[in-house]
Amino acid sequence: MSIYHACDIRGIAGQDLSDIAARQIALAVGYKLAGEKVVVGGDVRISTPRLIKIVIDALIESGCQVIDIGTVASPIFYYALKTTAAKGGIMVTASHNPAPYNGFKLVFGDKPVSEEDVQEIARLVEAGTRVSGQGEVKHLPVVEDYLAFTSALSKRQTLKVVIDAGNGATSTIAPRLFKKLGYEVIELNCTPDGDFPNHPPNPALAENLVQLGQKVREAGADLGVAFDGDGDRVGFVDEQGRPVDNDDIMVLLARYYLEQGPGTIIYDAKCSMVAPEEIVKAGGRAVMARAGHTFSKKAFLEEKALFAGEISGHFFFRELGYDDGMFGALKVCEFVAEHRSLAMLIDAIPNYLLTPDIRVADLGYDKTSVLNEVAKKLASYKLNLIDGVRVEFEDGWAMIRASVTEPLFTLRFEAKTPERLHDISGVLLEALPEDIRQAVVSKMPLN
Repeated sequence: MSIYHACDIRGIAGQDLSDIAARQIALAVGYKLAGEKVVVGGDVRISTPRLIKIVIDALIESGCQVIDIGTVASPIFYYALKTTAAKGGIMVTASHNPAPYNGFKLVFGDKPVSEEDVQEIARLVEAGTRVSGQGEVKHLPVVEDYLAFTSALSKRQTLKVVIDAGNGATSTIAPRLFKKLGYEVIELNCTPDGDFPNHPPNPALAENLVQLGQKVREAGADLGVAFDGDGDRVGFVDEQGRPVDNDDIMVLLARYYLEQGPGTIIYDAKCSMVAPEEIVKAGGRAVMARAGHTFSKKAFLEEKALFAGEISGHFFFRELGYDDGMFGALKVCEFVAEHRSLAMLIDAIPNYLLTPDIRVADLGYDKTSVLNEVAKKLASYKLNLIDGVRVEFEDGWAMIRASVTEPLFTLRFEAKTPERLHDISGVLLEALPEDIRQAVVSKMPLN
């Protein structure tokens, strides 16, 4: 599988993303940003320091004015881009992927990186394009400034919160931020370790929140928050230790902002029907975006939205102009503090029958060809092609999309009754290649 994805560059460090490939990519970025200010940071993965050095050396050779912010979470990288007025940046991270992976989140100008930008870098690498110059590097610690800035936009609280940093980039940062605002913090997996020894750094999967739920119950905490490897995603458990669907978190955050005034809220194409229904009910305008960090951010900026959310746990905020899992956790905590109980808030949100993400290997298929064939077979139905193929009905929907970071298809189904969930899922399943259909059926929660 190519390391050039829709939103970033990512692969197994030392294999897919070799040192030579990393240097070629950095030289290509240096060609695009020659002579400009470029921010470079990285997460806690074992391969990150080596890749950061390769990146900085190549950018200096390209004539860039490098601002090295060291080991940080991605929200701090975005904060540094904004406050230094840099023209671009490279964050060395593989986000929520397992420990062997690493990659680059790229920024060019003030717009989200596009698929075209990533493919342009791939072409420049293929052509060996580079430029020579005399750049320099400046080391700029920004964590303290980030903490001051972010806490100034947040309210002091006395909630008891368990923070599971997953041994990732927020390990030494998130606890400090919460304590600074008066929270009683219980730390879990808050020692940086790029091997992620306790669980994979992906809080969007309920199995990775089991340890957090147990700790919340043991401590009698008000809620638990978990961050991914680079801190731009967040997941939650309530005071009973139950994982909370991010569809429901989006509803709470939408209410939080819409209580302050009307506006647009962005939700992604994998969200429950409940999200847009509750956004409208709260006085907002609901706009669907394609799932994926840069697609949500593009819609967020174009629509001048109050807030944007994805079920993966990416949350974007107008106050910031970027996504920040730590800030998102603070906003949820503020809403919970005003309404006393996360469990009560979640239980009061209407819910339909919604499957979790069903993730199956692409089995070597060309993913675009599969999606095109599915759309062709289902042409007589109402289709939404904003992100893969989504078949829409009055009382539910079924969706298949290609993962932008892994060799996977992801599917999700929703309906208002068990019978309709069976019927609606069957419509999409019948349009899939036999071996992919069988893989999906074996993972369906209805089995």
